Amino acid sequence: MQDDRPVYPISVAAELLNVHPRTLRLYEKRGLISPKRRGNKRFFSNNDLHWIRCVREMIHEKGLNIVGIKRLLCLLPCWQIKGCTEKERKECSAYQDKTEPCWELVEKICPERFKMCKKCSIYREQKR
Repeated sequence: MQDDRPVYPISVAAELLNVHPRTLRLYEKRGLISPKRRGNKRFFSNNDLHWIRCVREMIHEKGLNIVGIKRLLCLLPCWQIKGCTEKERKECSAYQDKTEPCWELVEKICPERFKMCKKCSIYREQKR
């Protein structure tokens, strides 16, 4: 089975993760997960379940809260999360300067290119 194929409805995902479905809705509301939707129903992939396990470990074993996790994600440049090619990285300001989230650098350096950042799934998740 493909790991990124959304196959588990929220009730099954919650059972597999041993959490209440409300927990998954909260993570979604806070921007930590983005389950695929079919109509108004959420579906989770194996990759989603793996990520949720990581989130739960950061919360329950490492002592981070949701705000802390989101801040850590902001510090990771999108090229690293998305696995961009070498050519894409060379054109990315975040690859050159990792002191701020990549979209903040692009907005300062090239407002025209910032329009592309607004379409980026990483940017949209962090701006929730």
